[in-house]
Amino acid sequence: RTNADVQHNGCGALWDLAAESAENKARIREAGGDQAVVDAIWKFQEMEPGDPDTWYRKPERENGMAELNGSGMIEMYHHPAMWAIRQLPRIYGAFVDIWNTEKLWTSIDRCNLNVPNRGEFDFKGFIHWDIDTALDPLPFDVQGILSLTDTVPGQGGFQCVPGMPKRLPEWIKTQPKDRDPHKPDIRGLTIETIPIEAGDLLIWNSQLPHGVSPNTSDQPRMAQYMSMSPAQEQNEKARQWRIDAWLHRRAPQGNPFPGDPRNWEREYGTTAALTPLGRKLLGLDLWDEDARSEESAGSMQLNQAAGRGRGTPGFSN
Repeated sequence: RTNADVQHNGCGALWDLAAESAENKARIREAGGDQAVVDAIWKFQEMEPGDPDTWYRKPERENGMAELNGSGMIEMYHHPAMWAIRQLPRIYGAFVDIWNTEKLWTSIDRCNLNVPNRGEFDFKGFIHWDIDTALDPLPFDVQGILSLTDTVPGQGGFQCVPGMPKRLPEWIKTQPKDRDPHKPDIRGLTIETIPIEAGDLLIWNSQLPHGVSPNTSDQPRMAQYMSMSPAQEQNEKARQWRIDAWLHRRAPQGNPFPGDPRNWEREYGTTAALTPLGRKLLGLDLWDEDARSEESAGSMQLNQAAGRGRGTPGFSN
């Protein structure tokens, strides 16, 4: 649960938001927490949780990142219950520990509903990177998911190649020069599916090859993607985009974000209320009142933005 764990081992922070008691779990519920997000997903998708026949409506738009097609990405970003979770001090504290700074921005990410394979629906799963691993030095960032369901191996949850960040530079030297820097050749690599309980926050190093596994069970897997990274308050353009996205409930743009053709969030959604912490995590209020200096936003490329050629879950900030 330290910066070193995430940086070297890849998947070193698993935070049980329920802690050791049901009391903390209740606080998540009161904040509009994980069950509220579950309910919002079903409603947004116009599906009935008790009727599997309604789970297989084909998306109206293909995802520009081919491997995400069929993985259950939900083009919902701004439901108040999602924002309530992003503002939880316990989640914020997890990322403070990793980045060793309190001045963070939250990502504006979506959810996932990975339904069981059935009939013609046969999602195979994938392993990829969201960073460009051809860069030297390798970019460092963290990504995360909050599990909304108890998820066991075989239920379509998070999968990865454990420990890869620790040996990635040496592994790259063994690969062909024309390798795909976003998709590893998984021959000879061990892929592990991580079991996770509802309310757990799983954080991983972006150098970790990871993805969504196929769901061969009879239960859906549900999760909310989220991450935090050092605030870039000198980048006024980015800050204003974030504020506008929250206020008007806009989705990120780019190939991996096909958007909702119904435009449901913008037309019918509600702009989420923000706590004092949430206002800073969005960028509405500044952590540093002196941030608006004449120095521009070159620092945007310092860590998390370096090598990010594709907007993906955990990176839509």
